[in-house]
Amino acid sequence: MFADRDGTIIEDRHYIADPADVTLIPGSPEALTRLRALGFALVVVTNQSGIGRGLYTLADYRRVAAETDLQLERAGVTIDATYFCTDAPGGDPETTCRKPSPVLYRRAARDLGLALAGSYYVGDKLSDVLPAATLRGTGILLRTGHGTAEEERMAEDGGSGGSWLVADDLAGAAELIERLES
Repeated sequence: MFADRDGTIIEDRHYIADPADVTLIPGSPEALTRLRALGFALVVVTNQSGIGRGLYTLADYRRVAAETDLQLERAGVTIDATYFCTDAPGGDPETTCRKPSPVLYRRAARDLGLALAGSYYVGDKLSDVLPAATLRGTGILLRTGHGTAEEERMAEDGGSGGSWLVADDLAGAAELIERLES
């Protein structure tokens, strides 16, 4: 299972650079535990354009990531791996690692021996779930973080919700995945 970080596992603080600002979204550790129990690897894939934009440093990112991992570990959850992209928007779509590019997902699959087809791609932005179409998986848009606005924007644009599912939060996504897998 591939999950976004900000707005999915932790509250989105808009270019978070201070570990003191890390707050787990209620229910996210339990949801990750439930997904692990279903046999899923837990992989975080996150855009961190604040680095590319000069808003915070790689060291700031690493401190926030360490705090996120610490809080999850205290809740009994270990993430298998985290992949992050520092590219700012507007880069070359052929070479960027910025989601929805499949670059980081392919790297994770290679590094961890995961199958991309049939995997779940979960997050609060369309860029988090769009890789599911390219990689033959299932996207689940969450209504946490930016998810409600993303869902409303798609409805205003006349979209049918796309080729992804929608859940209120990571706990709802875990429940949905459990139903789909049974």
